[in-house]
Amino acid sequence: QVQLVESGGGSVQAGGSLRLSCAASGRAFSRLSMGWFRQAPGKEREFVSAINWSGDRTDYSDSVKGRFTISRDYAKTTLTLQMNSLKPDDTAVYYCVARGNFDGTYRSPTEFSYWGQGTQVTVSS
Repeated sequence: QVQLVESGGGSVQAGGSLRLSCAASGRAFSRLSMGWFRQAPGKEREFVSAINWSGDRTDYSDSVKGRFTISRDYAKTTLTLQMNSLKPDDTAVYYCVARGNFDGTYRSPTEFSYWGQGTQVTVSS
C-alpha cells in the first residue's frame, strides 16, 4: 500500500503561484510513477502532469504546459507541483496519484492505483 498526503493548496489571485506537495510513504518511492490530476465542480477528473521513476521524463496537459512544473525529491519522498501564472480555470481539487510496477508517464486516471485525499486550489480573477 502507498499513502499519499497532499498539502499546499489555498487561494490566490490570477497570475499568482502556489506549490503543491505530496508526501508518499509505504513503498519504495523511486519505484513509483506519479502524477497530478484535478477536478473542478461539475467537471470530470482531468490529467495535469506526470513523472516517471527517475524523474527524467515528464508530461503535462496542454492547459498547464509552460506554467506548471512537476518534480520529485527522493530524500524527502515528496512529489511537488509548482504552479505559476495561475488562472481562474485552474480552480479545482488537485489529487496526487501513484502507481507501482511500471516505469513511465501516464495520463489515464485508471492507470493509477493510489490517490491522495485532494487539496483545494482556488484562483480568483
